[in-house]
Amino acid sequence: MIKTLHDNGLGYRRIASYLNEKGFTTENGHIWKSNYVYSVLKRFSERQERIKFRNRKYNPKFSKMWEEYEI
Repeated sequence: MIKTLHDNGLGYRRIASYLNEKGFTTENGHIWKSNYVYSVLKRFSERQERIKFRNRKYNPKFSKMWEEYEI
């Protein structure tokens, strides 16, 4: 919901006010503040970057290798 509100052009303070008006609280039961909204959006974008990096496909690269056996 926070991401959608932010994409629609609302700022951090307005999103916090909206969430407080609707009766939503943070995970710990506190009221929303603008810095909490900022943190949620930042963690979301970091998570998206990690997922994109994890799902990236790499082409295999082969080099010259050999095996040696010693007796």
